[in-house]
Amino acid sequence: MANASKAKGDRAELEVQGFIREELGFPARRALGAGRKDDVGDIANVPRTVIQVVSTKDIARAVREKPLEAEEQRKRAGATFAVTAVRLRGGEYRYVLTPSQWATYAREVL
Repeated sequence: MANASKAKGDRAELEVQGFIREELGFPARRALGAGRKDDVGDIANVPRTVIQVVSTKDIARAVREKPLEAEEQRKRAGATFAVTAVRLRGGEYRYVLTPSQWATYAREVL
């Protein structure tokens, strides 16, 4: 089961990596070492940004918990932004922010 879960997570990270490359033109790549104490996100090479990717059946839990993990990763990385890419059933994604994460984006953009 662990191998199936890892494979599912790997596929999701590759999907998000591809989306960022295609839509934003950044040379995004999967970051290795997820789950380590010094984890700084799942996708690297996006300026000032930590990206957490999650693919799970329990979407509510992912939305509730993973943005908080992304925030901790953002602090460790010294990045400005954090976002969580949540894969929905069927392959669509939603990019989820805490209110504080959204406020940071808004302040920087507006």
